[in-house]
Amino acid sequence: MPGPQSTLFFLLMLGIFGALIWWLAVARQTVFRVLAACLAFVPAMAFGVAAVNKYYDYYQNWSAAFADLTNRGVQAAPEVPSGSAGNVRFTTVLGNQVDEQLAAQQGVTLHLQVTGQLSHITRSVFVYLPPQYFQAAYRHYQFPAIELLHGFPGQPQDWITVIGVPTIMQALLRQHHAKPAVLVMPDANGGRGISLQCLNQARGPQDATFLAIDLPRYIHQKLRVFRPGRAWGIGGYSEGGYCAANLGLQHGNVFGYAGVLSGYFKPDDNQLGSPPRLVNPFGGSKWLTRRNTPVDFIQSVQPGTPIPQFWLGVGAGDRADARNAVIFQQLAQLHQPSVQLHSVPGGGHTMYTWRALVPQMLRWMTPRLAAAVGYETAHPAAGKSP
Repeated sequence: MPGPQSTLFFLLMLGIFGALIWWLAVARQTVFRVLAACLAFVPAMAFGVAAVNKYYDYYQNWSAAFADLTNRGVQAAPEVPSGSAGNVRFTTVLGNQVDEQLAAQQGVTLHLQVTGQLSHITRSVFVYLPPQYFQAAYRHYQFPAIELLHGFPGQPQDWITVIGVPTIMQALLRQHHAKPAVLVMPDANGGRGISLQCLNQARGPQDATFLAIDLPRYIHQKLRVFRPGRAWGIGGYSEGGYCAANLGLQHGNVFGYAGVLSGYFKPDDNQLGSPPRLVNPFGGSKWLTRRNTPVDFIQSVQPGTPIPQFWLGVGAGDRADARNAVIFQQLAQLHQPSVQLHSVPGGGHTMYTWRALVPQMLRWMTPRLAAAVGYETAHPAAGKSP
């Protein structure tokens, strides 16, 4: 079957729609005319959905769409009993059954349910462990980590089924263009129709506390991952890009590096409830608003205050994203001599742009995180957990 973005698929939907409209016109019996009209709605709807998908460059193939809609393709391994089966040796990592030999070659994706000790939020979290995590040479190595935040509307699986970040990471590692790091992909909002912007909602969910304190602590305690600090990075696209910039500035003792992909730098209203409604995240507090506005807050940062090293990426075709990134780059350069800004020619505010930027971000960030692991191991007083 042609792919969801192929011209042939669009022509096929048009052909089916045209045939059903012809049947509607020539049918003599009312029941067949009603049936033709109802069936014509299906290709029309499919055409519209496919057009939106093509515009945002979301699903490139049916496998990604199926995996996203059914939550398949992101589990660590099929359910199998512990122990050995034939020549296959299985182990359990945080409740996920893992084929050790396969994991040492490709890495593995874990699916967790994490409850924050301080925020009391329970969220779905996907964690990609690189192949080195299961290799003997790295048995005593504490890995750096990168927390990856999706956009709105979105879900953490998008990093896997749409962006393909585990596959990107595997390729970079094989080519020696990246250093091994654990990728942490949480549900940043708690549902598709919710937008919390990774903020502590006034009289509501304490999203920032969960993402910047509870989750890094949990991952450090449960996995062979270095303590939060210089060896932790944070990255995100769209709303997740705002989250990466804001959480990075607010929690510079937790995140040493931040990658902002097509992010914005002034918060909007949050979207809560069912039906959804817009809510001011700060309860009307002007002080909290300024503090969580990266373009304002970074200008008030005092010398010596820990903030992450920033890496920025945008689609050159989106003028608003490009302008916002340049402004933030100039402000960040007051504190950091070099803030990299990468653009994708012709790219917009789409998955196409972010798929192109993620490998560049990982090539930049992972060697620095690995160096931070070495530095903090040699200087244990240099970093402190939140």
